[in-house]
Amino acid sequence: MSHDSTATPDAAARKLSGRRRKEVVAVLLFSGGPIFESSIPLSVFGIDRQDAGVPRYRLLVCAGEEGPLRTTGGLELTAPHGLEAISRAGTVVVPAWRSITSPPPEEALDALRRAHEEGARIVGLCTGAFVLAAAGLLDGRPATTHWMYAPTLAKRYPSVHVDPRELFVDDGDVLTSAGTAAGIDLCLHIVRTDHGNEAAGALARRLVVPPRRSGGQERYLDRSLPEEIGADPLAEVVAWALEHLHEQFDVETLAARAYMSRRTFDRRFRSLTGSAPLQWLITQRVLQAQRLLETSDYSVDEVAGRCGFRSPVALRGHFRRQLGSSPAAYRAAYRARRPQGDKPADVEATPAPSHGALGMGPGQPGAGQPGHPGHAAAHHQDHPVPLQARRTAAASAVGAGSLDHRDHRDHRDHRDAYVASRASLPGQRSGT
Repeated sequence: MSHDSTATPDAAARKLSGRRRKEVVAVLLFSGGPIFESSIPLSVFGIDRQDAGVPRYRLLVCAGEEGPLRTTGGLELTAPHGLEAISRAGTVVVPAWRSITSPPPEEALDALRRAHEEGARIVGLCTGAFVLAAAGLLDGRPATTHWMYAPTLAKRYPSVHVDPRELFVDDGDVLTSAGTAAGIDLCLHIVRTDHGNEAAGALARRLVVPPRRSGGQERYLDRSLPEEIGADPLAEVVAWALEHLHEQFDVETLAARAYMSRRTFDRRFRSLTGSAPLQWLITQRVLQAQRLLETSDYSVDEVAGRCGFRSPVALRGHFRRQLGSSPAAYRAAYRARRPQGDKPADVEATPAPSHGALGMGPGQPGAGQPGHPGHAAAHHQDHPVPLQARRTAAASAVGAGSLDHRDHRDHRDHRDAYVASRASLPGQRSGT
């Protein structure tokens, strides 16, 4: 689910300061950063491939802190430039950050803020998005990172609109990507934006990679519960929800199981996962539908019922919004890609839902609880549901919950002083 986007009018109108040059790319390295991710922008922007029709960039490798910089396997690197060299760059790339739990050096954050203020394009590859977020450059913007770290990014920086489905997100003057290979995708996109399809295609051929990749991160998402939720009492409620997605229940039901008011539950759930509980629940049902479409021959109507949707129309709407495709088209594409002879996954008998209303929103309190209409019916039929579908990922879904942007608009923290000083730039995702 990635496609190229063009810069917004506001972003396109921003000009570099006089001392910066468009063709100069600064790569900001830190100690502890993985060497593979760090080498991607060095290879893309630092090697002269003019003989293959690729326009040349001028590369500045900058140390984000005092060296030597230690990287994968105990290697030590010495960068030829320090933070001062960033002042000459039209593009600044942060290829990775050593730890999603530790704050980046303030001097490096200040350098990134100055570069952005002076019109430079700022790029975060994989965990480099955490550095951009710490600098305040992602506040109020769409962004992505590796699916495994998306929930943490959404939780730590609630004003960032994290979308874990995308391979990369181009927001005009601030760009982010998912994991290692997606960093290559974004670097190719930058070359394409600067010099056109022919140059990007020539570079892709030299790197022996596709010039454009279709699809997003969904196919790679882990289906287990994230570690940080495992020890929390709310994890029991999350686990129950994942085991009973085929039943009729709503967020009020989850709040009742947690012995909390709806308001307290919403606040507690968001603080734990970075996601609104309603969006999380919808996403889990969509992912369950995705698994059933892959592993069964149920009709779309049957899949909707078995995933707790009130109707096939509801399934189709949510499925298209989250995966960019209709359920029928997704199944057809999946089967076309599946090698000949593959069979659907083994299934395990679990209670199937009543085909009544889902009750995923306000107005249906108590759905799924004893005494509620349809509760007994949901427990008197046995139907096969794939085991993997019952282990649907909270890890993948909590990040998707951050797509409910309205809940984040009022969040502000210590980065406000910088954020308030820059113009608001409407965001554009890369996604089909």
